[in-house]
Amino acid sequence: GYSSAASDVYKRQGYIPVRVYNRIIMNQIATFIKQKRKEAGLTQEEFAIRSGLGLRFVRELEQGKETVRMDKVNQALAMFGAVAIPGKLSVNEKEEV
Repeated sequence: GYSSAASDVYKRQGYIPVRVYNRIIMNQIATFIKQKRKEAGLTQEEFAIRSGLGLRFVRELEQGKETVRMDKVNQALAMFGAVAIPGKLSVNEKEEV
């Protein structure tokens, strides 16, 4: 973890640790995937089959696990016309996550 001095610097400069940022992003992706899957009327198992992903991966993704592989995250997001990429999304992207 970060020392309290480093933490104070992050707070003063308006930065957050990468680990915290990753947790926030993965929770947003998890919420998006779960909401879209439910809107489509799919169970986790049905979504796993249709997306070509494993059921365990889908469960971990929807729980916001931070260590999931990004290629698989993008495979899941592609089911709903979305993608997670480093940096800014262009205005041509279908939907931002």
